[in-house]
This record gives sequence, C-alpha cells and structure tokens, in this order.
Amino acid sequence: MLGRLLGIPINEVRGYWMQESRSIRAGASALGIGLFATIIAGVVLMSAEARLEDIPGLLALIPAAIGMRGSIFGALGSRLSTGILTGEFEPELRRRSYLGRQIEAATILSFATATQAGVLAWAISVALGLRTVPLLDLVAISLIGGLLSSLVLFFVVIWMARRSNLRGWSMDDVGAPIITAAGDLVTLPALLVGSLVLAVEPVAMAVGALGLVVGVVAVVLGARRDDAMIRRIVRESMIVLTIAVSIDVMAGIVVESRAEEQFSAPALLVLIPPFIANCGSLGGMLSSRLASKLHVGLLEPRLLPGKLASLDFSLTVLLAFLAFTGVGAAGWLAAVLVPNVDPLPLLSMLGVTWLAGLFAVFVLAAAAYAAATTSFRFGFDPDNHGIPVVTATMDLAGVICLVAAITILQVG
Repeated sequence: MLGRLLGIPINEVRGYWMQESRSIRAGASALGIGLFATIIAGVVLMSAEARLEDIPGLLALIPAAIGMRGSIFGALGSRLSTGILTGEFEPELRRRSYLGRQIEAATILSFATATQAGVLAWAISVALGLRTVPLLDLVAISLIGGLLSSLVLFFVVIWMARRSNLRGWSMDDVGAPIITAAGDLVTLPALLVGSLVLAVEPVAMAVGALGLVVGVVAVVLGARRDDAMIRRIVRESMIVLTIAVSIDVMAGIVVESRAEEQFSAPALLVLIPPFIANCGSLGGMLSSRLASKLHVGLLEPRLLPGKLASLDFSLTVLLAFLAFTGVGAAGWLAAVLVPNVDPLPLLSMLGVTWLAGLFAVFVLAAAAYAAATTSFRFGFDPDNHGIPVVTATMDLAGVICLVAAITILQVG
C-alpha cells in the first residue's frame, strides 16, 4: 500500500529499507531516547498546571521557546552534519574554526530569538484579547529560560558532532530527535526557573529591558559581521526564525485557548510535548537527509519529489508509526505512574496518537520537502531553512492534528 501511494514498487521500498537498515536503527534509537526525554517534559507540563495558571501568557510562550531551541540547534546540527560530509568540520573548538564560527552564529541567534519569542508571545496574546503578564516580564522569562537551555544544548550538539565525526555516524539520522528531545527536556524547566524572577518585579523589569537591548544589538552585529559564514547564517536564519517563532506562539495560543475544553483530562496533557517533538524530529530528520543529498548532488530540487525523495518519505512513514505508537504507550504509562492522575485506557491513548500521527506525517513530509528544495532552488542553504521551517510548521500543525484526533475520537 505504501509503495503504491508513493508510486514505487513495494520491492524497491523494501530493498531501500534494507539498504538503510543502519539509518532506521539509528533513527529509531534516537526517537526512543527523545521519547523518554519528552515524556518527562510532558509530566513536568502536567505538574506545572497551577504555575501556568498563575502566569498568564506563559503557556503561549512555551512552544515558541521550545521551538526556537529545536530550530536553532537542529539547524546547527544539520550544518555540522553537512560540514562532516563535505570535509569542512574540525572537532577543535577555536574561534576561527568551522565549529567555532557555527557556535558563534548560534549564540547570536539564541539571544535574538529569546527576546523575540517573549515580545511576540506578549503582542499576539494582547492582539487576541488574551490575559498576559507585562511585556518586560515575559521577555525576562524567555531570556533566562532560553539562555539556560541553550547552554545545555551547546554541549549536546558539540558532543554529538565530535562523536559522529569520530565514529562515522550520520547526524542526519540521530541529530534532530536527540536535539529536539534535549530542547524539550531542558527548556520547560528552564522557563519555570526563569519565571521565578517575577518574585522581584524590579529585577524582572531590568532583565526584560536588558533583553530587548541585547536582542537588537545581537542581530545588528551578527548581520554586519565581517565573517561571511556567520553573516550569511544570521541573515538567512533571522528571516525564517521570525516566521517560525510567530507560528510557535500561535501553537501556544491554540493550546492555551483549547486547554480547558480539549485537554480537560490531565493524561492528555502528557501527550503534547512528545507528540509535537516527534513531529518536529521526524520532519527534521527528513529535511536534514534531503539537505545533505541536495548539497552533494544526489537530489534535484524539483517541484514534485523524485524516486529518491519518495524512498526517504517511506522511511519517515515507518519511523512515524514506531514513534507515535511509542508516544501513546509511554503517555499512558506516565499517566498511570504519576500520582493523582486518572489514566485513560491504553487503546484510547494509542488511537489518539495514531490518528493524529496519520494526519501529521503527510504535513511534515510536504513541509520538509518544500523547505529543503525551495531554499536550495533560490540559492539559500537548506540547512539554515529546512529544520526551522519544519519544526515551526509541525509545532502548530502537530497541535491541530492532536486536537482534531481528540475531537474526532471524543477522548477525555
């Protein structure tokens, strides 16, 4: 059935899966590690329900903050993967080395987007008439949470790049799930830590004001940097990240506005981080694979996907089935183990994730292919655009798919 859907004989699909068995195992293992991490994030989200109610606007900020960590560091991992493939990567972290310049660009983007996420979460909430804390408070939370989580993710990405270069791993297969999971795992607690600054309002206002200044200065200096690589990364990334953070804020607002109605059962809250993270991870893995093939000339940036791209889609479908089954089962188990939570039946949880995953896999495949090929066709680096576009698209589309599945199946 899958082969007919892709227009490829099933024997070729099976043969490609056997050829890429190492990638399938690596991808499935990475998704498994990511699932464990994001389930913890889901439990944290469920446990922080009272804190989220006390700080209006924070729930709208969470997908943007998490999405930006995944977008910035997922794109960094994708660029390092391409650097390993093309021989540019050097494991030594020096300022003028390939790795050092990539880290500098990601640092600039981390400062800029942390401020931007707070501003947009506040502005869109106000525009839609939703309750929110003052602008400087939200910027302060976003800045502190963003920088704390970024520190952790720098260590994760650098370690992965060095190990991949040493062991011959493909970061295209393992980078996106592990980076996304690490971002989900550390960003939500970091935001909750950042929210503690509100206990001393003058400090919160000072940090928020400083964040606004630093965010603007970081973008200006990065865009005018004399190093061509850093300048290109910042200029190309800021455009797509601005779009991405806006979409992520809208995803947060969808969750915030529908939380009481669609996620009335606390067990369903557990599904939000792992489901959205898996959507972004699967799309990121596909986008990264396509970007690498475009860079080395194995793939043409055609309007409609060719045979090789369709075979990569088939790998994504296989991994998606495994991933969303894991999300449903692990979400049910987490709800069973957490005290004072009424778990839903296992089949209900699996039904929600399977149906939502069926909707999501077609969206993420289309988004990944369009982002990679369109950016390449117009002379941009698909490593800078693919993962941020796919991650942001799936943050919003993933929430909508999950809400749609819950509504259709009348779960909770």
